[in-house]
Amino acid sequence: MRHVVLFHSVYGLRPAVRAAADRLRAAGHQVSTPDLYGVPAVDTVEEGFALLDKVGQEVVLDRARNALDDLPPETVLAGFSMGAGVAGALLAERPDAGGLLLLHGTGGAPDLARPGLPVQLHLADPDPYDTPAEVDEWQQAMTDAGADLTVFRYPGVGHLFTDPEAGGYSPDASAATWPRVLEFLAAP
Repeated sequence: MRHVVLFHSVYGLRPAVRAAADRLRAAGHQVSTPDLYGVPAVDTVEEGFALLDKVGQEVVLDRARNALDDLPPETVLAGFSMGAGVAGALLAERPDAGGLLLLHGTGGAPDLARPGLPVQLHLADPDPYDTPAEVDEWQQAMTDAGADLTVFRYPGVGHLFTDPEAGGYSPDASAATWPRVLEFLAAP
């Protein structure tokens, strides 16, 4: 089974992230869910962006790096929304990552993806933070870089469609996401 680090969204370390980690643990994976803020999660996206501004992007990235210190090089980098961006940003420092699992947001500059890197993206369609054109461009660049990319788009759902406490939650899309994630993590 895999080591997975799962970074939270701009809201902070919410119950949905912990539940996702528990789901992955139940499948036999070792999962870390670092708190990149060091304070309780917030209830609105506006509060989340204010908290990110207060904590600072560099502190968030440093805490993410520190969370990886004792994990093996082949750890799968995963994240929700902002956390997907954090996971992708760490690819440059983790060239042997076992994969990149992106939930609710693109992440990672395609030029950081090594050929054959397993990448799976789950995204609302359309998504308020990643326009269809941006996603298409990112997808093409990842493919051109040689990543082993699979993209799942979920029409008509909200941005954090797997989070029951977020607006736009979709039980159907969430139910479709997790078996796909488990299949991704089970691949050699």
